[in-house]
Amino acid sequence: MEVPKDQIATLLENGLYNSAQMLGCFLVSSPAANAESAPHLKTESLVLLGDSFFREREYRRAIHTYKQALQYYKMIPKQSMTSRGSLSSNRSSSPNSCNGSVINENEVKFKIASSHCFLNENKAALVEMEGIPNKARNLAMNLLLGKLYRVSRHSRAAVAIYKDCIRHCPYILEAITALAELGSTAKDIISLFPQTPNRSARAPFDHTDASRWLQRYVEAQCCMASNDYKGGLELFADLLQRFPNNTHLLLEMAKVESIIGKNEEAIMNFEKARSIDPYIITYMDEYAMLLKLKCDYPKLNKLVHDLLNIDPARPEVFVALSVLWERKDEKKSLQYAEQSIRIDERHIPGYIMKGNLLLTMKRAEAAVSAFRSAQELRPDIRSYQGLVHTYLALSKIKEALYASREAMKAMPQSAKALKLVGDVHASNSGGREKAKKFYESALRLEPGYLGAALALAELHVIEGRNGDAVSLLERYLKDWADDSLHVKLAQVFAATNMLQEALSHYQAALRLNTQNEAAKRGLERLEKQMKGVDPDAPEEDEDNDVEDADGDQDETELL
Repeated sequence: MEVPKDQIATLLENGLYNSAQMLGCFLVSSPAANAESAPHLKTESLVLLGDSFFREREYRRAIHTYKQALQYYKMIPKQSMTSRGSLSSNRSSSPNSCNGSVINENEVKFKIASSHCFLNENKAALVEMEGIPNKARNLAMNLLLGKLYRVSRHSRAAVAIYKDCIRHCPYILEAITALAELGSTAKDIISLFPQTPNRSARAPFDHTDASRWLQRYVEAQCCMASNDYKGGLELFADLLQRFPNNTHLLLEMAKVESIIGKNEEAIMNFEKARSIDPYIITYMDEYAMLLKLKCDYPKLNKLVHDLLNIDPARPEVFVALSVLWERKDEKKSLQYAEQSIRIDERHIPGYIMKGNLLLTMKRAEAAVSAFRSAQELRPDIRSYQGLVHTYLALSKIKEALYASREAMKAMPQSAKALKLVGDVHASNSGGREKAKKFYESALRLEPGYLGAALALAELHVIEGRNGDAVSLLERYLKDWADDSLHVKLAQVFAATNMLQEALSHYQAALRLNTQNEAAKRGLERLEKQMKGVDPDAPEEDEDNDVEDADGDQDETELL
């Protein structure tokens, strides 16, 4: 040939993709690669050109070129395909694998499907993958097919594919996590681990000492999938002792801690992971949310700057941008959250962020949709909290009560789920006694849960038990130096006209957190009170009593 194929393969192997593209144009237009006289050469040349596009992330051009190659592949006489096909039946998907032989049609289809995935065209990708026979699929193909079935909500098919992956290689952690999230038990997953020697004559999978860590990892992921956060954290911590400074474990722990409200521990683990590997992007949007909660805007600014320099195309980066812009420009913040979802339609923090923004912007109906989308992907306490608070904003008390009970049944050991039910009951005057019981139950389950303590204190204030509120908050203040506790105490003192005490606690809150907006607003209100001006008129609660005898019985059993 005028342009030897092996030269393009060499360029691809050495990462010179742009050069491979230019040379590929000469190759496919060469008279020697005539479609009628040498369809096999035309086919192989087009696959090499497609590989160069694929490696340069020009996925549309790659798809177009690969499909042309498959068209010419059909023109190759069967005798020629038989003589050449034996050479390519077991080849890898490396760019130069078609050198000297007819292409592997299944590998080309896999590359087409992968290109569609990168373009978020999952339906088209699934069509290509389903065209590859079961026996011809390798591990990478099965993993992609499992992901596509899951995205398409074909859960049974996804489970079957992921199980097949584990049977061939138990160390595919992505498949383990996916199976756990799709409802498989730890026992079911561990039973898939191979029991007999494989083709490479390696020993059977060792279920004892050396591989015990993998079984613990399976158990941890199953705990997380079933919302047993405490059990999952304990297992991850146990694994971390065996594998110290493991960034994957640190990130998994930090993510769970951020979900359940252990913010300081989560921040510490995120920062430890970043100190080991400063170029991590995974879960960094969760870290950004924590920094905003802490009002640590200098660190948040630096984090977003770092992420943009690492990879500005990742969904985590756009969620972090959304977090950064929330207090400056809510519309722009919402655009960033929506962009994260366009990049990855399964990115849960994007939906959580979008839902919270829509709720703040008083677009509650749209917020419900965002929180529902997060819940369909993977229900956790944050999506339940979003739904309950949004339904309350819409005065849809029955829907809020149903969502909160759903959370309580899904997470019976979660103090946050108990508080959610209390929040719904507290929203109407007839349910306050029930709310009190749920808040107290949450505090018995998790004594350090400040959210429940603050809610109970607020309930005491509403019912005129200011002394009880002060006693409760001061008891917590002995163990937790938290600005939100000081703000609530200041509010109680201000309501009882103990203005000097209120001033002291607002100042204490601002010393702990100079960016605390509630403390700043409280000080402004306090100034008005000190001048004898009523800062605002009290709002009347709507009477939204909900009669639900069956639900009451369920709640009593769960309590």
